[in-house]
Amino acid sequence: MLGMLGLGALGVVTAPTLQRGLESFLGNAADKDPTGLTGLLPNGGGFRYYSVTSSVPRKDEDSYRLKIDGLVDRPGTYTLADLRALPQTRMVRDVQCVTGWRVPGTPFEGVRLSRLLDAAGVRSSAGAVRFTCFDGAYSESLTLSQARRADVLVALRMQDKDLNHSHGGPVRLYVAPMYFYKSAKWLSGITVTSDVRPGYWEERGYDVDAWVGRSNGRDDDAT
Repeated sequence: MLGMLGLGALGVVTAPTLQRGLESFLGNAADKDPTGLTGLLPNGGGFRYYSVTSSVPRKDEDSYRLKIDGLVDRPGTYTLADLRALPQTRMVRDVQCVTGWRVPGTPFEGVRLSRLLDAAGVRSSAGAVRFTCFDGAYSESLTLSQARRADVLVALRMQDKDLNHSHGGPVRLYVAPMYFYKSAKWLSGITVTSDVRPGYWEERGYDVDAWVGRSNGRDDDAT
């Protein structure tokens, strides 16, 4: 009995370290895997790693920049320090992938996208927002009304930790009520446009409106 208790206690102590190690291993492997097969392997947190390029550059405190432009009166650029200095919103939602896997009760924290749009001064001719990423390939779009929802974040933290590179850090989009492909990783640009422009996966057949349980032919429970 004492031996079993000891092993149980050891598991509690070592599990977070082992999970972090597995996440790091799979994340680094995915960065170097042009086949995408590493995305089929779940890590200890239930997530799978997807990238549409064979490698993604890394950004840090010194090199990261988020540019906001397009149909705005006050275009600008944010550093990580700038984003961290703004009021932060924390929410806990399920993460639902359109391929079927789900990670329940995942905390995200960051700046509401609506706050950045308000600061930029969106023009009356605007109707949508386009997002680009520093992997050089991925993109996404939301209508302006979707982008202004209170549950859409420019996220800096996930699972109560700073976003790491494999999870799309240092900054990613988080669109809570939609399938996870709308939550673009490695966010680098927010461009206000007149109309929605289909993103990377929408150009390949995915729905532009990706509400959980109401799109892509799926009937998952809404988050």
